[in-house]
Amino acid sequence: MIYEFEGKTEREAIELAAQELGLDTSSFDVEILENQVAGLFKKGKVRIRVHTRDVPGTVSAASEREPVREAVHEEARTIEPLPMDDFEAKMLEWTKTVISQMGYSAEVTVAFRETKKLGLRIDTESASILIGKKGRNIDALQLLANVYAGTLGHSDIKIVLDSENYRLRREEALVRIAYETAEDVRRTGRSVLLEPMNPFERRIIHTTLNDIIDIETKSEGEGLMKQVRIMLKGRK
Repeated sequence: MIYEFEGKTEREAIELAAQELGLDTSSFDVEILENQVAGLFKKGKVRIRVHTRDVPGTVSAASEREPVREAVHEEARTIEPLPMDDFEAKMLEWTKTVISQMGYSAEVTVAFRETKKLGLRIDTESASILIGKKGRNIDALQLLANVYAGTLGHSDIKIVLDSENYRLRREEALVRIAYETAEDVRRTGRSVLLEPMNPFERRIIHTTLNDIIDIETKSEGEGLMKQVRIMLKGRK
């Protein structure tokens, strides 16, 4: 049977494969699919394909677990967009009603469900307006949605609103900004203060640059919207 695994090094990927499959490393063949060398701006990554050699008349630990692995993958791929309980139904209806009162029509469905997190997808022809400049409108609507969730007794569940995959596109843009700004800081030796960001966006900047040995980041300012300063490590 064939499996794929990923690690920071080839050794780590092979050891992970052995642990996951419950097999000795000598009982399977390894094919290197990708070997990304660690660099200044990125971590190393090795992706391998494992070919197990099943012995006739025996059942390996890997084959015993295969139905479970497939079931987990299938569940991860399948998202029921309709509400599964009264809380979800009320959140969908509230979001749609508020957007309607703003003067726009939209369909709202469940995008994902995670532990203590519910993602709602907004499909509308007015997506650019609802998202707003740098996501300010959809962030404000998301804040209100979380307040409403609290009135329903679910303040422990974070509501995430998205439209046209804005969250993913914004995250990719922030990662790019972080790397480009770090390079500017290294070239000029001067720190750079980024635009005000919400906690989620600041965390992306911090996490992206966390492993770069000569760069450090810190948040500055008061309130919810703070700025991230990117600077050479050890310099004020």
